[in-house]
Amino acid sequence: MKHGKFVDIIVGARPNFIKVAALINELQLRLNHGEGPAYRLIHTCQHYDRQMSNVFFEDLNMPMPDIFLRLETSDNSGQIADIITAYSKVIRQQRPDMVIVCGDVNSTVACALATKKTDPSIPLVHIEAGLRSRDRSMPEEINRIITDTVSDYFFTTSRSASAHLIDEQIDPDHIFFTGNTMIDTLLRSRKRFKQPPIWHQLRLEEKKYIVLTLHRQSNIRDAHTLKILLGSISDAAAGLPVIFPVHPHTAKMMQQFSIEAPGIYCTEPMGYLEFNYLVERSAAVVTDSGGISEETTIMNIPCMTLRSNTERPETCTVGTNVLLGNNPVQIKAAFRRLFDGKWQQGKQPELWDGKAANRIVTHIIHILNDKYIRVADDKLAILGNKEAMKMFYS
Repeated sequence: MKHGKFVDIIVGARPNFIKVAALINELQLRLNHGEGPAYRLIHTCQHYDRQMSNVFFEDLNMPMPDIFLRLETSDNSGQIADIITAYSKVIRQQRPDMVIVCGDVNSTVACALATKKTDPSIPLVHIEAGLRSRDRSMPEEINRIITDTVSDYFFTTSRSASAHLIDEQIDPDHIFFTGNTMIDTLLRSRKRFKQPPIWHQLRLEEKKYIVLTLHRQSNIRDAHTLKILLGSISDAAAGLPVIFPVHPHTAKMMQQFSIEAPGIYCTEPMGYLEFNYLVERSAAVVTDSGGISEETTIMNIPCMTLRSNTERPETCTVGTNVLLGNNPVQIKAAFRRLFDGKWQQGKQPELWDGKAANRIVTHIIHILNDKYIRVADDKLAILGNKEAMKMFYS
């Protein structure tokens, strides 16, 4: 049982673990110095097997969760319903002083709804708030919008995300541009990246292979699209090996469609440290993940995103990311640009400096103590009305 003030931190899928790791590290540092709230880590079990969950706790030096929820179904709507029911029971058994959700996965929206349906007085914090792709065919976009609709406090990774929230009539005094906790975790873990077994098995060399990830339904749900994508990537790679850690659902679809592609080497999902070891030394990454495009931006690795939109535009305007859709012509043209040495160089987006968790925890402490002091660029400042906020985020 937790005594005194404590916050619930929700995790459930791989992106959550990466975002939350830095937050937990910062909270624990404050606790060790007698500051800040205690925390209770809730694992919804949205992803729960060694490759998709446990190994991330080990790689990121995260404590094991205090509570695991029990899920009965795996489809989207059933999973969300199970999480709402299970987490509501947890809240009723012991009410937290704050609930923190992050990102845009099913666990995020389910625990946000459970919090506000069970006890609306509990402050709900959304980390990585305000991201918008404007593509409502994506389940993640719906999750983001719903979570932001019911949240009370919003921590954003970019000024554009903050501006989206203001445009949606969110109280500007509850919006905090703090930076990106995924980058905190990346920078903190970089020295511990480790070679995966495939490095020696294939005798890989730096900048002489491609990394591939695919998991979005629009890219894998039908045989024709998936075959064309993999075939185009295989051809465009021009003999470079393509290392493909395969998401379990993608593996199921490839097996169902009997799809293979020469030069693409499929592996089991990798842990955080092994995967990023490969990314950091690759010639390029081909992906449909938003989070990976953030990491490649910081590591200055060319990134080809197999989507026509992104909720993280700074990875394209400042970083190394280019949107290709799932168009074979654009994929081949992007590889030609890569091989010709004409890829854009990445820069560090604003406040992606490894200090986001520090800023967030400072705000959380002030919120719990009813002190609304804003932290920006490591300077304390009190910001006022909506017009001032618009100027700040413009």
